[in-house]
Amino acid sequence: MRPFPWDMAMTLGLSRLRLPPEVFWRLSLPELAAMAGAFADQSGLTRGEVEMLMRRFPD
Repeated sequence: MRPFPWDMAMTLGLSRLRLPPEVFWRLSLPELAAMAGAFADQSGLTRGEVEMLMRRFPD
């Protein structure tokens, strides 16, 4: 069994996603994977879906 690649996880979370360290260290591994797009449908969202989400969650 290989050790968990913390260097890659930290590069993703702290550099690419630009998460503050306190946020990064509170994430679960499934949450980090989701933020990295590991569970994303490869087709992506349609423009209409994005617009609906923007209306529903305007922040």
